[in-house]
Amino acid sequence: MEHNSVIEQMRQLIQLIAKHNHAYYVMDQPSISDSEYDHLFHQLKALEQQHPEFIQADTPTNKVGGQALSKFESVTHTVPMLSLNNVFEEDELLAFANRVEERLPNQKIQYDVELKFDGLAISLWYENGVLIRGVTRGDGETGEDITQNVKTIRNLPKILSSNDYPIPRLLEVRGEVLMPKAGFNNLNRHLKKRGEKEFANPRNAAAGSLRQLDSQITKNRPLAFYAYGVAQCIPDNNIGTISGNLDWLKHFGFENYDHWVVDNIQHAQKKYEQLIAERPNLSVEIDGMVIKVNSLEQQKQLGFISRAPRWAVAYKFPAESKTTEIRQIDWQVGRTGILTPVARLVPIFVGGTTISNATLHNIGEIHRLDVRIGDKVEVYRTGDVGVTMNSSISSRTQLDFQMAV
Repeated sequence: MEHNSVIEQMRQLIQLIAKHNHAYYVMDQPSISDSEYDHLFHQLKALEQQHPEFIQADTPTNKVGGQALSKFESVTHTVPMLSLNNVFEEDELLAFANRVEERLPNQKIQYDVELKFDGLAISLWYENGVLIRGVTRGDGETGEDITQNVKTIRNLPKILSSNDYPIPRLLEVRGEVLMPKAGFNNLNRHLKKRGEKEFANPRNAAAGSLRQLDSQITKNRPLAFYAYGVAQCIPDNNIGTISGNLDWLKHFGFENYDHWVVDNIQHAQKKYEQLIAERPNLSVEIDGMVIKVNSLEQQKQLGFISRAPRWAVAYKFPAESKTTEIRQIDWQVGRTGILTPVARLVPIFVGGTTISNATLHNIGEIHRLDVRIGDKVEVYRTGDVGVTMNSSISSRTQLDFQMAV
């Protein structure tokens, strides 16, 4: 058997096993039976035993990682990982589009629309098709080297191969690591059975899993990676749009979830409204959508302001809300010695977080608003940090809560 044919067989089996691993561990939706999976695995192992000289670096028959790290090393990003400005209303979105159009007069502008995942942004470096480094976003200028951990993510290609395009000498891919809903629920079921603490939401679970010093722990967590862009490509792939680059990455085994190209900002608004309705049925947690000028040349013309690009914006979803009940009011002593009343709520899962406590600020506020045990409250999550509860107390009054830490 020629060595090219052996390697090709190995690559096909590795990619097929990775696909089935992702379906089973991450999505909790097995795509083949256990016996069929075992057959593929043993087929690969037998091929490796016959031809050990051709064993691939990303083979699932090898254990990933060695000794646990004592700490993560810092890495400076060659291309900074900047943040996006947020908009929350249609008027703010239209204002963003107007600024773009003013800087690009008489030009046709298309927008690439993507899901805004509730995960962690990372950067992946490939040299001659081999994954050599994975780095967290950090502060945008400097991140942490999490290479051993990203190598355990089942749907992330460790060696690039394509029948359609040449492998770049250097490729830096940006994307999001997250834990899909099914994998998150499955993980919490297992943690509960073992009497261990469950994760509050998929983002916390993904962050905690990705930043384990022992990559063997990360390996057992149902993480997934979705690409959202190319930061560097040498030689240049000569693709001039965001959407084109996302489609190009698919040829090398990257997943990038759904994205859409729209001809004007009004179509982006319609997609936003559609996603709000579809959000509960998606397999992943999202907190909005990202809108980018699709043309890379136009992006260069627009440039940056402060630490954010002028050519992109995050359009955040309105707060998700649910109703619960105050079942008790306790007092807790803060770090400064001040007593603060805290409402104990019937636990409610909202916006990816389970809420069971809310501060009532002070005794004067309780008397002013006539807060009582048994009152109904509307709980909602706003933004990426913390939870706000703009709560209707029965039919008597309105009360603003902050989550009690």
